[in-house]
Parts: sequence; C-alpha cells; structure tokens
Amino acid sequence: MACAGCGTGADGKPAGCRSNGYCSTSGCNKLDVFDWLTGVPLPGGQQPFDGVEVRFKNTRKGFYRNTSGLQLMPGDLVTVDAAPGHDVGMVSLAGELVRAQMARRNVAVETYELRKVLRKSTQEDIDGWHAARKKEDETLFAARSMVRDARLDMKVTDVEFQGDGTKAIVYYTAEERIDFRGIVRTMSDRFKVRLEMKQIGARQETGRIGGIGSCGRELCCSTWLTDFRSVTTSAARYQQLALNPQKLAGQCGKLKCCLNYELDMYIEAVKSYPSQNTKLKTQQGTGAHIKTDIFTGKMWYGFKRPGEPFVMVGFPVDVVRDIIAQNKQGVEPEVDLNMVDEPAEEVKAPDYENVVGQDDLTRFDSKMKGGKKRRSKGRDRKPSGQGPREQKAQAPREPRPAQAQGPKPEGQGARRNDRRRRGRGRGQGDRPDGGGPAKPPAA
Repeated sequence: MACAGCGTGADGKPAGCRSNGYCSTSGCNKLDVFDWLTGVPLPGGQQPFDGVEVRFKNTRKGFYRNTSGLQLMPGDLVTVDAAPGHDVGMVSLAGELVRAQMARRNVAVETYELRKVLRKSTQEDIDGWHAARKKEDETLFAARSMVRDARLDMKVTDVEFQGDGTKAIVYYTAEERIDFRGIVRTMSDRFKVRLEMKQIGARQETGRIGGIGSCGRELCCSTWLTDFRSVTTSAARYQQLALNPQKLAGQCGKLKCCLNYELDMYIEAVKSYPSQNTKLKTQQGTGAHIKTDIFTGKMWYGFKRPGEPFVMVGFPVDVVRDIIAQNKQGVEPEVDLNMVDEPAEEVKAPDYENVVGQDDLTRFDSKMKGGKKRRSKGRDRKPSGQGPREQKAQAPREPRPAQAQGPKPEGQGARRNDRRRRGRGRGQGDRPDGGGPAKPPAA
C-alpha cells in the first residue's frame, strides 16, 4: 500500500520521507490529501470528528466511523466492517478535514450512517489480507478466459479481493449493457467466493491501472485527480491547439483531462479580444480570421485577392480594433500586407570553444568514405585510348639515367627474351593451348 521506505514509525507516522505523515506531493500513496488543519487546536468543548477516510486498492476510498476512539493517523492499517465479513485498508485522512471531504463528495456528514472501524489491523488480519491479494492475478486471468469463451462484449480490467478473502469485486468496461448472470455463477463456483461485478468507465480504468503520461509524470487520474470533468474539443479550440486525436487523447482513449487546467485563463483572455467572426475590410482586400496568439497579443488574418497569392498577416490587437472601428464608419483603411514581425533577438555565441567536438550533433553519424570501386577483370573495360592506362602507354617513355642502369643479374635477361619470343610466336604459329593452327589475321 505504501513505499517500502515510508513504513510506519514508532509514533504511528510514516518514516522515511520525513514529511511527518502529511505529505502534499502525493509521493507515498495515490490520491493523498494534504491535511492543512493539522496542528490547529479545536475550540474548547468541541469533540473531534469521529469520521476517517480509508483507502483500499488503487483509487477506491470510503468513509468510516471511529466509534472506539482509536488514535488513527494517515498510514495506519485498520480493519473495517464489510458486508459480509471485514476488510483491511489504510487510513488516508483523519480529523476535521474528513468532514469537508464528505461534504465535497455529497456524503451525509452524520456519521451514524457509516460503517465502523473495528480495530487496528493485527498481524493475523494482515497475513490473511496478503494471502487474499495473491489470488487476484490468477482470478483476473481466469475471468478473462471465461469472458472470452462466453463471447461477451466486455473487458475485465481488475479484480479486488476483500481483506478476509470471502468476497471479490470484478471491475469491467463495456460499451453496452451486458447480461453476465450466467458467468457470475460460473466464477463463484470456481473461485468459491462471493462475486460482485462493477462497471467502470475508461477514465476510471486508467486511474486504477496507472501509468506515465506524455508529460513524463504519473497520470493525474491515478495520483490526485478525483473528479472527472467532461472534456470537449472546444477546450482545444480555445487554446489554439491542432485537432490531432493522437496528441489530444490520453492513455484511456479519451481527451486529456489536462486540457481543462488552463481553459479558464484562455477564455478570460479571449473575451477581451475582438470577435473572431468579424472580417477586416481594407483597400487591399477582405481578411478572414485565421488564429489568435494571446501570448504575443496578435490576431492573424488571411487575405486573398483574384490573381494574387494568399497572404497571412498578423496584426496587433489595437490595430485590429482600429480597423473594425473604421469599418463601422464605412471607411476601408489602407494596410501594409507585407508587414514583417519584429526581428528576433540574436542568439549569443557561447563563451567557450568546442575543442574536441563533443557538442556536435552529427559526431556519431557514419560518413561514406570515398574510394575507387573495384572492377572485376575483363568486365566493363573502357575502349582503347580512353583510359588512363592507355594514355600512359601512348606517352613516350623517358630514358633511364645512365647511373640507374647497372649490370643485370645472370639469367634474368635470358628469361625475359624467351618470354618475348613466345609472345611473338602466338600470332604466327600454333596456338599455345594445342588447339591447332591459329587463324590468319583479317586483312
């Protein structure tokens, strides 16, 4: 349930992260809540709130009543009442802030309607809880195979066993209503537990499984996001984002929840801008709105005149307001369609010199080494008189210096003369391969 380094210390608080049990970065557990009322004394005579928030597997939470007056701190394992049997969970919040959380989730603040916290979990309760948790993977795979054999259009995403191992909750997603009464009996007979089927949406499925988003952080739905507001494509249009489903969709296949985070700021900024449906009438033509850049304070309009190319010009917001005001008076002002934006600031060169080339982006690219291609003997030879060898043969040879010509070794000149005689005889006498007389040369 928690990090190995954040086990419960001697005082009942998580030890290891030294956050004193009130971590606001949600680094220890999923969906942690920062208790900002910690250390604030209660008014005289007021009894502390006896409700606690208990977290179970993944994102499932519940509110319970502490009737025994136990000293419970976030991170304590408690055994709570269930129907039937009992369950084991971790206290995620205690104190007066639980009252605010219950009101936020539309839960009745009267704690007498809540189930009770039986006791702090004993070692026997924890051992039974771990034994039940080990059955979840096997049950999940078996449930998926049963659904596949029954040809039901549903996807089993997770299985959660109760702390005493007498009940299991099967979470599934489906597009339509599924009649799973037959498969529930089959699963109950095989696993020998009471089975409960619970349908969840795509966002809840991703929150239970978890993962890493495109931003490099853990998914918001699995760490701190508790309410799933509807996200539409209008949020992307307000922020001038490209309507690319691959970039706007999250791991759940729906639009990313973070599209709503800055939406209010964009809406407030766009309200102060002229209407995007208004066209600019100028002497150079009529401009239609293309996009708005609230960071640079410019609105981009496109102008198209017959026989001329399409031109897109970015006007400051004040200039757009002036043109619209003149159009209302029936005046079409003259504007410069060749407006050039302000030159960007020059990038300063670094103060150091790249001596060894460690900053070169192409230092690992393999470069083609130039060289002459090898040619096979007797193939693709150039005609006589065109290659460099023939040119060298035609050039007159310079006589060797007299001092370079010395006495030849004995027998070397005889062998060379013999080789010359045999070469001259090939064209006049018999062929050297013994095939008979050679053909006379053509006239």
